[in-house]
Amino acid sequence: MKLLILGHGYTAAALSRRLVVKGWKVVGTVRDDRPLPDGVIRLPWPSDLPEGVTHLLASAAPDAGGDPFLATHRAAIARLPLVWAGYLSTTGVYGDHGGAWVDETTPPAPTTRRGQERLAAERDWQSLGLPLHILRLAGIYGPGRGPFEKVRDGTARRIIKPGQVFSRVHVEDIATALEVLIDRPAPGIYNICDDDPAPPEDVIAHAARLLNRPVPPAILFDQADLSPMARSFYAESKRVRNDRIKAQGWRPAFADYKAGLADLLASQTVTAKQAIPASDRPTPTYPDDGKP
Repeated sequence: MKLLILGHGYTAAALSRRLVVKGWKVVGTVRDDRPLPDGVIRLPWPSDLPEGVTHLLASAAPDAGGDPFLATHRAAIARLPLVWAGYLSTTGVYGDHGGAWVDETTPPAPTTRRGQERLAAERDWQSLGLPLHILRLAGIYGPGRGPFEKVRDGTARRIIKPGQVFSRVHVEDIATALEVLIDRPAPGIYNICDDDPAPPEDVIAHAARLLNRPVPPAILFDQADLSPMARSFYAESKRVRNDRIKAQGWRPAFADYKAGLADLLASQTVTAKQAIPASDRPTPTYPDDGKP
């Protein structure tokens, strides 16, 4: 099996590490000299698509011009003899539901520009007729990506907006969901999240307590000095269901943020950011810190 990852970043790396040890050939596109997991074949981008690809995962954000890979390689991608294709999207396509539950049958209604671009990219990929699995990811956290570093350096903020909740997912749980869908293909749309949507201020407070640090003071949303992009995270509130991917045999190893943060702390991966080159260090999408 040969997997081509278009846009080999933080989440894709978690999957690559799992597949390489199983004997997969994994090719990842990159635009810089960032280090890749052992065994992953680097494909500087832009480039022609490699030969022999059986599986494809698209993992790059679209912009106003659409998906960057379809913009330049649509015909070549459509010709690939794929047995499996995946696209990493976001639960932001559902828009705001005032804290109510959403699932894959909920009509998308994004209110932010990023959500609208993601929905357009989803539909563009669907138009190719590939055996496509769309994974709508909740807020991602994991080694080097979460609230611990900000609590430690004193920049964490507990932004309070009554009724605000977010769903989250540990990066390793995304990787195992992808493995399940690769092993047992079932094209369609899947929400990937944990079982416990929670207010962002609760997560920051819990991280502080785990580190034996003072809980950051509460700041009312209306009084918080946030960038327009950071403020947009709080424009939408919803709880995301994951029953469809569970029906395929997946279960999150970290069913809530408490389990995920405890594991990061116990395994000392909270210091992993030091080992990630600055060029490859992800911009947090964890809404708790008030930044994109």
